[in-house]
Amino acid sequence: MMMKPMLRNALLIAAGVGFAGNACAAKVCAVRQYGAKGDGATNDSIAIQKAIDDCSGTHQGIVSLDGRVVYVSSPLILKSHMTLRIAEGTTLAGSADHADYPDKEEFKDKGKQALLTATNAEDVTIDGMGVIDGRGESWWDKPHDPRPRLIVFDHCKHVHMSGVTVENSPMWQIVPYYSDDMTFTNMKVLAPQSSHNTDGIDPFSSSNIVIDHLTIDTGDDNVAIKSGQPDSPGPDAPSRHIVITDCTFLHGHGLSIGSEIAGGVQDVRAERIHFKGTDQGVRVKSNRDRGNAAIGHFVFRDITMEDVRTPILISEFYPKVPDTISEEKVTRLTPMFDDITIENVTATGARQAALIVGLPESRIRNLKLIHVHLYGEMGAIVQYADVSATDFTVTAAHGANVQIGAGVRGNLK
Repeated sequence: MMMKPMLRNALLIAAGVGFAGNACAAKVCAVRQYGAKGDGATNDSIAIQKAIDDCSGTHQGIVSLDGRVVYVSSPLILKSHMTLRIAEGTTLAGSADHADYPDKEEFKDKGKQALLTATNAEDVTIDGMGVIDGRGESWWDKPHDPRPRLIVFDHCKHVHMSGVTVENSPMWQIVPYYSDDMTFTNMKVLAPQSSHNTDGIDPFSSSNIVIDHLTIDTGDDNVAIKSGQPDSPGPDAPSRHIVITDCTFLHGHGLSIGSEIAGGVQDVRAERIHFKGTDQGVRVKSNRDRGNAAIGHFVFRDITMEDVRTPILISEFYPKVPDTISEEKVTRLTPMFDDITIENVTATGARQAALIVGLPESRIRNLKLIHVHLYGEMGAIVQYADVSATDFTVTAAHGANVQIGAGVRGNLK
C-alpha cells in the first residue's frame, strides 16, 4: 500500500537525514543572529521570518531556535527546502494578541492565518525536541468564531515532522491540506481535554501520510481524516494511502475518518494503537450532506482500549443517530462505506461497546469483525450493515450484548 514517496521518507528517517539535505553541510540560520530576543515577551516574528527566508530555497538550510528560551511569534511562512529545528527546552509560542492573526479563507471557509503555514512548498522538515505552543486558551471559549490553526501544510509535498511537541492550538493543530508524502514520527500533540476543536492531526484531501509513534492527547479528534466540507459543491480530492502505527491516544474523540468526507477516503491502515480515556476509539462518521461513494478499504488491527466511551463507532449519521430512521433519495453526497476490517481488538471499561448504523438507502457493506472482544456497561447496536463476524464477543453489564436492528445481514448474533 505504501507509495514510493513514503518509502523515500522512511529511508531518509532511518538514515537520520532531513529533507533539507545533509545536516553537516547545511547552512544554519540561528534566529538570535537575526535579532530574535527569545525573552518570552518580545514578538520575534520579523527576525524568525528573515532567518527562514535566508535559509530556504536553494540554500537548503536549518533555521535554528535554541537557547532554552521562549520565542514569541506572529504567523510565519515556511518555504521549500528548509528545516525548522527547535532545540530541546526551547519553545516557539504563538502571539497571544488575536490581532496578529489575519483573516484568511482557508479550506473553503472563513478562518485565521495559522502560526506556521507552508503553501506550495516541498522538502520541509520540522524537527528537534522543543515545543510549538499555540497558546490557544483565549480562543477556546469562542468556538463559533474564526480561529487560527497551528500548523498548515497547504498543497505541499515531501514534509517530515519529528521529535517536537505541538500543543495548545486555538483549533486543529496540524493540517495537511491537499498535500502528499508526509511523515509525522516520534512526536506529542497535546491540548486540555476541555479545549474546543483541538484535533491532533487532520489530513484533509491528502495522500501518502505516515503517522507513527505519536502520543496524542487533545480536546477533539486525536486524528481526523477529511476530504470536503458539508454541502460541498465539489470537486473535492480524496484522502488516500494513510498509515497510522504504534500510537497512544489519550483524551480526545478517537481515530476518526470523517465527518467531512465529500471527496472520499480510501486505503487507511491503523495498527498497534492504544486508546485510554478517549470518547471513541475506531470512528468512521459521515452524514447525508458530506459523504461520497468511495469511502472504504480500511483496516484497524491490533488495538487495545481502556475506558473508551464507545470503542467502535461507525455511523452514516452525524452528529447523532436520529430516533426514527427513514429512507431518503441517494445523492452525490450520500456516504457509502465499504470494506472495513476491524481485527484483534480488545476494549474494557466502555460505556457502550459499539454503535454501527448505516443509512437505509446506503448500507455499510463488507464490515468484518475478527477477534474483537468488547466489555462495557451497554452492548453493541447494529443497523443497516452487512457484517461478517469471526470470534466477535460483546459482554454488557446491562441489557443485550448485541442489539440487531433493521437492515442487518451476515452472521452477526
